[in-house]
Amino acid sequence: MFVVTSMPVGGAETLLVNLMRRMDPNVIRPEVICLKEPGPLGVEIANEFPVHSDIIGGKYDIAVLPRLARLMRKRNADAVITVASGDNMFWGRLAAKMAGVPVIASALHSTGWPDGVGRLNRLLTRITDAFIGVAESHGEFLRTFEKFPANKVHVIRNGIDCDRFHPSAECRTSPNVREELGLAPETPLIGIVAALRSEKNHSMLIHAAAKLRERHPDLHTLVIGEGPQRATIEPLLQELGLDDRVHLLGNRGDTPRLLAAMNLFTLCSLNEASPVSILEALACETPVVATDVGSISETVLPGKTGELVPSEDVDSFVAAIDTLLNDDSLRSQMGQNGRELVQNTGSLQSMVDGYQTLVQEIFAEKSQANRRTSAIESAPRVRTTAIKGASRATAG
Repeated sequence: MFVVTSMPVGGAETLLVNLMRRMDPNVIRPEVICLKEPGPLGVEIANEFPVHSDIIGGKYDIAVLPRLARLMRKRNADAVITVASGDNMFWGRLAAKMAGVPVIASALHSTGWPDGVGRLNRLLTRITDAFIGVAESHGEFLRTFEKFPANKVHVIRNGIDCDRFHPSAECRTSPNVREELGLAPETPLIGIVAALRSEKNHSMLIHAAAKLRERHPDLHTLVIGEGPQRATIEPLLQELGLDDRVHLLGNRGDTPRLLAAMNLFTLCSLNEASPVSILEALACETPVVATDVGSISETVLPGKTGELVPSEDVDSFVAAIDTLLNDDSLRSQMGQNGRELVQNTGSLQSMVDGYQTLVQEIFAEKSQANRRTSAIESAPRVRTTAIKGASRATAG
């Protein structure tokens, strides 16, 4: 059972859907518990997997604990994995312990604000069998910064479907992206795929687009995603005169097609672990310019698969985008390198295998330990009685 707060269209949630769909049903039967509403992705998968929602009544609804525990017992859960940090990480693990669930784990997808683990969640470290990081440097972060025991930290790299995210994805549909937007076939396109949240720092890309207008007068920017920052982004576009150059496309179901159409993918987050959108872009042979935060440097390799810039450094961001837009050959080579990297290190099947293996190994270890404990408890007890300076052992 995967415990989440909700299932909006986001990187971690999309990753979870892909993970569940690829798991071997003869080995794993996945279910989802949404503490709040199911969200768009929860509704989408409800006809494929059991989805339990609206469990919590509010932030301080402590009755969520027995409700969750009853649900886990009713469904005979063998493993509970909380996804991301927050209330779901705390209540999910505590309820799993109360319900006697054999395997309790937490999959984490960020490296700090706004998704910090927090003191209450750290208190449950002892009852947690595994903390799952999404990249090698993320695993190190969990050990050194979050102070989780090294033997409980496991790294399972994010993975994506390289058959779906492919450089020819745009060619499989008609009309193509530029035709759909009413643009000329040679129009340069850059873009971002990220929920419109403050930590994704979309304003950096908007300001970069304004500065790039002089160097690339035909440049258009695609913004794929939805969220609360739309109310901030739209006035900024009007202020900078970019209404006709930056396209807010909202949530889309044809992300591979959009990524394959871009000349360049961008990400300007303030913090990340291992963003799925970068893997998807590289799988489509679209090079990346991103801020050097979290584990991004493990996939965006400067001069090979894209370029990295310091966080919030708009001028460096603009310069890197400008350089790559001016060099078709370099972009092409970076794109090929990127797809090869994802195929070798970030495939969906390797991620699925990682989760299945981890859960099975922990379950087997704990089952064996329980059998040993049961054998000891059921063995005849030995009572020792002292008699005049000597001792006598009798079976009791």
